[in-house]
Amino acid sequence: MEHVTRIVIIGGGPGGYEAALVAAQLGAQVTVVEQDGPGGACVLTDCVPSKTLIATSVRKQALLDASSLGVHYSGGADGDVGGVTADMPLVNKRVRELAQAQSGDVAARLAAEGVEVIRATGRLVDPQVVRAGDRTIRADVVIVATGAHPRVLPGAEPDGERILSWRQLYDLQELPEHLIVVGSGVTGAEFAGAYQSLGSEVTLVSSRDRMMPNEDADAAEVLEEVYRRRGMNVMGRSRAASVKRTDKGVVVTLEDGRTAEGTHCLMTVGMVPNTSGIGLEDNGVRLDRGGFIEVDKVSRTSAPGVYAAGDCTGVLMLASVAAMQGRIAVWHALGEAVQPMRLATVASTIFTDPEIAAVGVSQRQIEAGEIEANVVKLPLATNARAKMQGFNDGFVKLFCRPNTGIVLGGVVVAPRASELILAVSLAVQHRLTVDQFAHTFAVYPSLSGSITEAARRLMSPQTAGI
Repeated sequence: MEHVTRIVIIGGGPGGYEAALVAAQLGAQVTVVEQDGPGGACVLTDCVPSKTLIATSVRKQALLDASSLGVHYSGGADGDVGGVTADMPLVNKRVRELAQAQSGDVAARLAAEGVEVIRATGRLVDPQVVRAGDRTIRADVVIVATGAHPRVLPGAEPDGERILSWRQLYDLQELPEHLIVVGSGVTGAEFAGAYQSLGSEVTLVSSRDRMMPNEDADAAEVLEEVYRRRGMNVMGRSRAASVKRTDKGVVVTLEDGRTAEGTHCLMTVGMVPNTSGIGLEDNGVRLDRGGFIEVDKVSRTSAPGVYAAGDCTGVLMLASVAAMQGRIAVWHALGEAVQPMRLATVASTIFTDPEIAAVGVSQRQIEAGEIEANVVKLPLATNARAKMQGFNDGFVKLFCRPNTGIVLGGVVVAPRASELILAVSLAVQHRLTVDQFAHTFAVYPSLSGSITEAARRLMSPQTAGI
């Protein structure tokens, strides 16, 4: 009788459930051990809920901006839009229900493929044995996809009422009157913008010179300008030392002695991998200094037969990357043809308003002399469709090799940049040239037309390097 490979996956987020689906389709016997529910934290508390909330905030901001297109609410031509409000209990109810519905869809898909799901905490007992609740399961292959949780700053521990992690926001029954967001990375920037648009007064505390210091500097500058114009107080070079509750709200004390007072504080100061206390190091799985699982380019850990995927590895903490790591782990474990993941082809999006999407090489790498490239940057304000829709903030930036014209990457700052970046991703993945890009039809008028226009600019030696 032919042996059927038994795969046990600890964690049911994108890294886990996508691995499970591929494994089941390839004929393996698959068990997923997940303590929170199908979809994991990504679906239930993190990515899906936050992007649902942001979608609501973007819709409200569009109403607030509609007066510039000649549409007015309850106040005539002076732009009074006092009738546009956010019903937070209803908003948060929808967020939670949508997350549960998405989790249900994941559960249904896993069931349809014959994947067993155990609602329990998984622990590695041996490289080939997993403990799930009161069950012990022997496996040929184990995939660890346990994710990560919000980092807690000593002196600013969340209480779920006034001092909050982003996983606690959806329990609020009213819109924070004045929300102080500590941390100006991607998560902080997303929530700060969302609550500003929903109607909160927002103060964003950034420990660096600017918002999102690890992202494209031009993109971060545009977003910070938009936020300030909408009334946000962005405090640069302001590292938080502590957060304390007061009679009326919270007070954030900075390391230089200054303070910021508000009604609520949201802590967005990074992620900690869920790798402690589950038997990893005891069974030869090596962790780095931050507690992340060390993996190679095909998702193998240092323990034979044990793979890892997703945020617990610290490799570009994105759902799309987690899913691909999980798939690669299965393909490799089952002897299928597999290519190591090329991080240079990973597209990412910051779901602010406007969105920021990027793929491939960065402006920082080019300016540091690590990569030679020609650059074109086109303001969105010159695009006909953007003018029609009243989009004034943003740009399209494209990078290519000087001699061959091969597209190396790009940045898009625009509404729905998450959709627009796919064209650049395809070019990077398949090593298309700007000539091939430029000879591709784009709809007129469209925002995507700025991408092909940037490619045409890069074809010309006179404009290369603008």
